[in-house]
Amino acid sequence: MALFAEKRYASLHVPAPGSERKMVVPEGSWVKCRSCGKTLYTDRLEDNLMVCWYCNCHLSMTAEQRVESLTDPDSFHLLCDEVVSVDRLNFVDSKSYKVRLKESRSKTSLKEAVVCGEATLDGRRFALGVMDFRFMGASMGSAVGERITRLVEHATAEKLPVVMVTASGGARMQEGILSLMQMAKTCGALERHAEAKLPYITILAHPTYGGVTASFATIGDVIIAEPGAMIGFAGPRVIQETTNSKLPEGFQTAEFLMDKGLIDMVVERKNLKRELSLLLDYLD
Repeated sequence: MALFAEKRYASLHVPAPGSERKMVVPEGSWVKCRSCGKTLYTDRLEDNLMVCWYCNCHLSMTAEQRVESLTDPDSFHLLCDEVVSVDRLNFVDSKSYKVRLKESRSKTSLKEAVVCGEATLDGRRFALGVMDFRFMGASMGSAVGERITRLVEHATAEKLPVVMVTASGGARMQEGILSLMQMAKTCGALERHAEAKLPYITILAHPTYGGVTASFATIGDVIIAEPGAMIGFAGPRVIQETTNSKLPEGFQTAEFLMDKGLIDMVVERKNLKRELSLLLDYLD
């Protein structure tokens, strides 16, 4: 406990007696829970797998954190990392697409919104794809679709199971119809993977929406979701206004969708690694 306290306050500036009483907290030391609003210490939150210890809200994980939480140490090897987005349409909204890509790459140190590779879990080889919401809302453009397709094709050739962790706002509007074509492309690769009688497991994190939900996220042999994850095609407000009807409360939560049969399991993050290992063993 003493060590934890030292770590927690070591970087805080304590003013000299008589000077202005001001505490300077380094940027990124604290985050606010999106559910309960409590302030959470970043280092402790990372140790807790980005789960709020007050309300059990499962906060977003980076691709690196997710890979680390689901694989054997140092077993993950990147695949198709050279595949990146290009601005075929010269798209501009409030910013150009080129600028948005540059900003996302700088902010995340990633080249794209999905990280793909091969890893082991308890010694079993599997192919793993992880979406990172920090990169343009993990929207699915041509490069994302190509990376996932290549990952699945690699898994089919190597006779490996595929695990996909999703968190996305849907198709990438800056690429127009090219982004929508990735829905069919990824599903086609997964169909060939299924024909080879190889397992496909999806883990749906908050939020999973749009063309990702309508394609590779929801066609797994086993579909897992994290507690409280919002999952759907369009947002609740859009659906309510389109249908002009009152919708059930929480109708897009993981728990509601499991009750209706879309999802097989809702698993807390602390148990995900164990459940995934059991599934890979059972489906082998």
